[in-house]
Amino acid sequence: MININEVLETNKMIEKENLDVRTITLGISLLDCIDSDLSRLNEKIYNKITVVAKDLVAVGETIEKEFGIPIVNKRISVTPIALVGGAACRTSEDFATIAKTLDKAGREVGVNFLGGYSALVSKGMTEADELLLRSIPQALAQTELVCSSVNLGSTKTGIDMDAVRLMGDIIKETAECTKERDSIGCSKLVVFCNAPDDNPFMAGAFHGVTEADAIINVGVSGPGVVKNALERVRGENFEMLCETIKKTAFKVTRVGQLVAQEASKRLGIPFGIVDLSLAPTPAIGDSVADILCEIGLEYAGAPGTTAALALLNDQVKKGGVMASSYVGGLSGAFIPVSEDQGMIDAVNAGALTLEKLEAMTCVCSVGLDMIAIPGDTKPTTIAGIIADELAIGMVNQKTTAVRIIPVIGKTVGDSVEFGGLLGYAPIMPVNKYSCDAFVNRGGRIPAPIHSFKN
Repeated sequence: MININEVLETNKMIEKENLDVRTITLGISLLDCIDSDLSRLNEKIYNKITVVAKDLVAVGETIEKEFGIPIVNKRISVTPIALVGGAACRTSEDFATIAKTLDKAGREVGVNFLGGYSALVSKGMTEADELLLRSIPQALAQTELVCSSVNLGSTKTGIDMDAVRLMGDIIKETAECTKERDSIGCSKLVVFCNAPDDNPFMAGAFHGVTEADAIINVGVSGPGVVKNALERVRGENFEMLCETIKKTAFKVTRVGQLVAQEASKRLGIPFGIVDLSLAPTPAIGDSVADILCEIGLEYAGAPGTTAALALLNDQVKKGGVMASSYVGGLSGAFIPVSEDQGMIDAVNAGALTLEKLEAMTCVCSVGLDMIAIPGDTKPTTIAGIIADELAIGMVNQKTTAVRIIPVIGKTVGDSVEFGGLLGYAPIMPVNKYSCDAFVNRGGRIPAPIHSFKN
C-alpha cells in the first residue's frame, strides 16, 4: 500500500532530483517479415513497425501526464537486421535500404531512436553479417533515428578477432562519413561482448530472437536521487552508505515498474523487464561521477574510484531487484564521458584517463562509452581498444561494450559538442604505441576455461 509520504517523496525526486523514466522501449520481432525480395521485405518491415508501435508515443505521453513522471524517450528495438535481411540482401547497399526503411517507420510513429541495425558475430560472420557490418557507415550517415550494435564476443564463444579488426575500420569509416557533424554517426554505434537480448538503452538495444513477438522494456534513471540521498549520510560508515543506496534504488525502480505495467496494459503488449541502470545526462545534478565524489572522491578517477563504483553498482542491483518482478537489460551504473558532466570535469582536470575508465568497466554495467578520441587514431588502435574491453567482459562473464568516437579533424585539447542527451566531450588521448601485429593475426580468441559449465 502506497502512503502519502511515499507520494510526496517521489514528487520531490521528480521535481528537484532529476528522477525520470529514461525510456520506454518497444521490442518488435521482424522474423515474420523475412522475404527473399528486397522490396517486399522493406514493405513488410515498415508495415509491422508502424502497426505495432502506432500508439507507443501517445501512450507514453498519457502516462507522463496522468502520473506526473517524466518519460524522456520512447524507442523501438527490432530483431538484428543481419538475420532479417540475409535472404534478400546481396550487397551492403541493399542492407542500407533497410536502414532507411527503419528510419522512415521510426519517424512515422514518432519515436526518438530505433535500435537493431545489428549483427551477432561472436564466433564468426556469415556473408549477411559481413555485408551488414560494411553497410553501417552508409546506414548511419543516411539516417537520423537508426542505431547500430554488433556483438563481437561472449564468455561461451570467445572473441571473433576478424570481426573486431573489421569494426576498427567500420568505426573509422563511420566517423569519416559523418565528419561534417563531428563524426556523430559513431555515437549511434556500439560493439559488445555478452550483449543482452532485452536492453532498452541505445545505441545497443536490439530485440533478441528468444523474445516474444513484441515486448515492453523500461529503463529508469536516478543518479541525482542517489546523490541527494547520500548527502544526508555524509561521513557515515560503509554499512549506512550501502543501506542508503539500496533503499533509494528500490524507490527509483518502483517508478519504472509502475510505468512498465501501465504501458504494457494500455498497449496490450507483454511487460518484459525493468533495467535498473543509473544513466546520467549532461544536466547538472544528474551525474554518476558526482555520486562517486559524494562517496568520498575528489574526482572520478582518483584512487578508490573502482572500489566506489563497484560498491555503487552492487547496491543498485540489490535494491532494485526487490522492486520489480522482472529485472534485466544492463542494470547497473553507466559511465559515459560525454553524457555526464562530472566525468567531463574529471577528464578536464586530468583525473580520468582512458586506462582508468577501462579499469572501472571491470565493475560497472557496461564499458567504454561516449569517449571522443583524436580523429587520426588508427583503425588498428581502435580494434585493440575494443579487444581489451571485450576481454574484460568475456573473462568476467559480464556485458562490456565500446562506443568510441574518433572525431575527424580534432585532437587532444579540442572538445566536441553532440547536443541533447549525447552532451559534449573533451578529446581524450590514446596510447600511441602500435598493436597492429596483434589485431592483424586473424581468427578468434578462445573462450576462457571457466566457460565450460556443462
